[in-house]
Amino acid sequence: MKYLITLFWAFAIGQAVCYLGGALQIGTYNFEFSTIVSLIIGVIVIIAAQFVSPKKAKA
Repeated sequence: MKYLITLFWAFAIGQAVCYLGGALQIGTYNFEFSTIVSLIIGVIVIIAAQFVSPKKAKA
């Protein structure tokens, strides 16, 4: 479930960043490109979290 939440927020924030970036640079907003890039970054964040998070000690 936490992976779906991470991907959802990556999607939502990625869309906002791409829209605002395009508006500030007087460019066009491309939904498909921003979706692909934001989900790829979300997957990278999920993978990186697996390596950075502390491991639980076995009892």
